[in-house]
Amino acid sequence: MLQKVEISNRENGWRLDKFATEVVPNSFSRTQIQDYIKSGYVLVNSTIRKPSYKIKTGDIIEFNIPEEPEQIKILPEPLELDIIYEDNSLLVVNKPAGMIVHPTGNKKSGTLVNALLYHYDEIQNTGKKHRPGIVHRLDKETSGAIVVAKNDQIHEELSLQFKKRLVKKQYLALVDGIIKHEGTIKYGLKRHPVNRLKMKVSEYGKKSETHFKRIRTFGDVASMVIVMPKTGRTHQIRLHMKEFGHPVIGDKLYAKTKANRILSPDRHMLHALTLSFIHPVKDIRISFTASVPEDMIEMIKALIKLERNS
Repeated sequence: MLQKVEISNRENGWRLDKFATEVVPNSFSRTQIQDYIKSGYVLVNSTIRKPSYKIKTGDIIEFNIPEEPEQIKILPEPLELDIIYEDNSLLVVNKPAGMIVHPTGNKKSGTLVNALLYHYDEIQNTGKKHRPGIVHRLDKETSGAIVVAKNDQIHEELSLQFKKRLVKKQYLALVDGIIKHEGTIKYGLKRHPVNRLKMKVSEYGKKSETHFKRIRTFGDVASMVIVMPKTGRTHQIRLHMKEFGHPVIGDKLYAKTKANRILSPDRHMLHALTLSFIHPVKDIRISFTASVPEDMIEMIKALIKLERNS
């Protein structure tokens, strides 16, 4: 569905998602429409806006969504899961690098959700249909801790904690060059206008904030840092570090680094190390640590060896 519509006086002040429901076929739910808006399939004057954006007379709304909503049938798969914690309400998983969190149009198998449905069929109706149980996401090549809800109430309460920024996250990252001891990075982020797989820094983008603390250096080649994102934007840590002058080692999407040329890592060296939130049932803050994967340990060893030989 490719269509451009100019807003008249009648629709002035409407929410964007409300107007979109008037235009797209009835087979789409409002939630699906909101997801399309967030993903950039519905633009206002060639710009991505929130579903709650109030449209104005003269705005040009561009629709570029499928004629019918894509129905992805998610099949359970007997994939191994590294469970950090589990109870009747939720579980925390150490996601391996290379695994996508949920199926997409191009990737329908081998995801975390496929594995979850095999081991926990009770989550199939939890949260959104195309990503049951999933409260938050990690990039495909980012390893580490991710929490999964087992029912709708837990999903709703955990989602609210993320929205209110009550969830505390720490990432372990290996970055290019010698970064300063600690600091805060603040850059607005928005979807790249040409490459939809990427984000870009923009003063008009969503406010984003990342704190970091250096743990050690490896000669003049790299630094190990603990990264604490205050917000949770797509690719936030990777893009913030790149714009700060110290891209994550192995990040092929955003930067070519000295360490990349020397060590040729298979993926970006970013790991969701700790995750802390208030348990929705127990009403106490609980914290979890995801063990560092072997490929990252080997990269650290290689950097130490490189430092000694320099």
